[in-house]
Amino acid sequence: MARWGYTMMTEQAPPDQLVRDVRAAEEAGFDFSVSSDHYQPWLTSQGHSGYAWSILGAAAQATDEIPLMTYVTCPILRYHPAVVAQKAATMQILSGGRFRLGLGTGESLNEHVVGRDWPSVGIRQEMFSEAVDIIGGIFDSEGSYNYHGKHFNVDSAVLWDRPEERVPIGIAVSGEASCRLAGKKGDLLVAVEPDPELVRMFDEFGGKGKPRVGQIALAYDADRDQAVAWLTEAVEYGAKPENAAHVPEFKELAERADFKRMLRLPPIVRLANSSDQLLDPLADFVP
Repeated sequence: MARWGYTMMTEQAPPDQLVRDVRAAEEAGFDFSVSSDHYQPWLTSQGHSGYAWSILGAAAQATDEIPLMTYVTCPILRYHPAVVAQKAATMQILSGGRFRLGLGTGESLNEHVVGRDWPSVGIRQEMFSEAVDIIGGIFDSEGSYNYHGKHFNVDSAVLWDRPEERVPIGIAVSGEASCRLAGKKGDLLVAVEPDPELVRMFDEFGGKGKPRVGQIALAYDADRDQAVAWLTEAVEYGAKPENAAHVPEFKELAERADFKRMLRLPPIVRLANSSDQLLDPLADFVP
């Protein structure tokens, strides 16, 4: 059965408004809510980038039932995976068991701010796999947890405030390698677009029967002209070039020639003035 979520875009609104918005989303009947977790906005025009974990903690207290989730957190540079495990466990307690932890390999735009070099794709995938193991290990350890890996070490980490229910881990996917990791180590699939091929690979690598969460950017209004007006920003957000993960500055991202060439309606952005127009691209993603 399909469930419909609401995204708290930390790049598009100030923190207090996002908390009000998710409370309104719960009142409107949305089934769950997710939050981006970035240090900077994709574009200067977006104008915001509040700290997602503070916003989520406030949202947990401002709402009663709506599930919450990071979409997604990168646990390899800006955050150490042991700290992510602690934050996620705390959120699970604050939300009364409504939290899911979405993880991904991140982008240079957000991760370079701590002054470390941006790793190659292969190294990032190695780091990410270790990070997922550490987070899960801390969740499952009843006492002190230690880890010694190629990229990370953990020394006697104890999760003192442990939620009654283990935090589910969602893994963001974009191709075969990430689908393999998600199917093997994740509790659910996370995708920035409802691509049925990602679902097929996720199922093949052990994810069959697990939940999957996809996302589409919407330009919606009962007045089609107004929907077109909203579309400009949605297209800019949804038309990031494929190598955007390597771009360190939002100004550079906006100025790149390949970005400007892509300012057309991409597959993950939908223009609609009725809800029925939004369902067709999801048919093969949602069972």
